[in-house]
Amino acid sequence: MNANTRELILGDEVYAIIGAAMEVSNVLGCGFLEAVYQEALEMELCERLIPFVRQVELGITYKGKELTKKYVPDLICFDQVIVEIKALKQLSPIEDAQLLNYLKATGIPVGVLLNFGTPKLEWKRLALTHSPIGVHSRASAVKKEEGIRE
Repeated sequence: MNANTRELILGDEVYAIIGAAMEVSNVLGCGFLEAVYQEALEMELCERLIPFVRQVELGITYKGKELTKKYVPDLICFDQVIVEIKALKQLSPIEDAQLLNYLKATGIPVGVLLNFGTPKLEWKRLALTHSPIGVHSRASAVKKEEGIRE
């Protein structure tokens, strides 16, 4: 398949989540704690009829055995998109790596990293993809800035 003809995994769903996050960012601006943005985003998701669950415990396995430590994402939307909320001056590769690890550990295919700590919403869409022969997996990150449509 040609790279130009590939469809984004869960593209419409991610677009809807980003739209809700942009509304929160436009109304609240920057400077609040993550918990404030999470509550506002949950309200916006409800208003837009976007299905989500908040802070559910997800199991993590290591060499086929489940760990006692659980991962608790901020939100899972559409049962398939992890949403991590930050309120930082700037996102770093550490946040990218953290979200990619969450995708690997849970098997959820797509994650969205939202940063409300800057004057304009900063966001990234990350997807976990698998090789066509199923031997290895590789993580890839796709970054989209505000105003650029998928």
